Amino acid sequence: MRAILLSGVIALLLSLLGTRLAIRQFTKWGYGQEIRDDGPTSHHTKRGTPTMGGVAIVFAAVVAYLLAKLAEGDAPSASAWLLLLLFVGCGLVGFLDDFIKVFRQRNLGLRSGAKMIGQTMVAVLFGVLATCFFGDDRGVHPASHYLSTIHDWGWKLPLVVVLVLIWFIVTATSNAVNLTDGLDGLATGVSMMVFGAYTLVSIWQNNQRCGSARPNVDPLHCYTVRDPLDLAIVAAAITGACFGFLWWNASPAKIFMGDTGSLALGGALAGLAIMSRTEVLMAIIGGIFVLETVSVILQVGFFKLTKRGGGVGKRLFRMTPIHHHFEMLGWEQITVVIRFWIIAGICVTAGLGLFYGAWVVVS
Repeated sequence: MRAILLSGVIALLLSLLGTRLAIRQFTKWGYGQEIRDDGPTSHHTKRGTPTMGGVAIVFAAVVAYLLAKLAEGDAPSASAWLLLLLFVGCGLVGFLDDFIKVFRQRNLGLRSGAKMIGQTMVAVLFGVLATCFFGDDRGVHPASHYLSTIHDWGWKLPLVVVLVLIWFIVTATSNAVNLTDGLDGLATGVSMMVFGAYTLVSIWQNNQRCGSARPNVDPLHCYTVRDPLDLAIVAAAITGACFGFLWWNASPAKIFMGDTGSLALGGALAGLAIMSRTEVLMAIIGGIFVLETVSVILQVGFFKLTKRGGGVGKRLFRMTPIHHHFEMLGWEQITVVIRFWIIAGICVTAGLGLFYGAWVVVS
């Protein structure tokens, strides 16, 4: 358990100092954010703010995890390596997108198709390794062949279906976090809560895992997870890295995480959900990400539906993702962020309550 605290603290410090260095260096290189012309006019003042700050988050979390394991004298587990694969792999896709934006001085980076190809390659590689390799002495693999809420349930799914589900979860979650990253500190603050929640979930699963030597673990209601303690250490490192980054990303932001950070965080969240067997529960814990994504889907769908027959398409919201809708209504940016943090906190609390409540009921 000491490694969990150690990784969180190290990541916080590395992120706090590393982000400051990134601000200085990216400003020197002219790596500034381009702002969409159709967005709120208040955002135009942010043009030129350093972006790609997600590099500091990814670096801090990965180094903190490895140092915590080194301090404990343990080798990283297969599940941790796979989670870092998603975290860094999705981050690299985002980095390419950010770099093209700053290099060509435009708001468009990778084409949507190219970005999807990159996310797909990372997701499929993760899926194959997590489901077909690295089984432990109990025969438990990092990812299962079932769809899970808190435990595996239903029928065992064919490998191809599992890989499609993993692809969908990884791409959907990474893009959802990317959509949420539109206001100073919004995605960072929400991510802190969500990864903090998964730290608690993984700690609980480690204490109640199947095959545990603990005498009070009920074999009928335990958790079949490959390496829950290591998942907790990585989740704590990402939580700490987000804490440190928020110091500089809070309004008025001195740096943006960019797609480098948002895609990396989304990929890591998907990996935690898949390997902790809580894919469906993640939709509640990360409810704010779902809200942001659904708002875009509804906006596009309603616009296309009302545009049929040569008519002028109508919009449900003034602008999406939905946090921009409230900005267009006249809310101050900081007000939107704080209220969305409150909603995120409610979602996280509800998710943790359901997780613990299900254990109490079955026990």
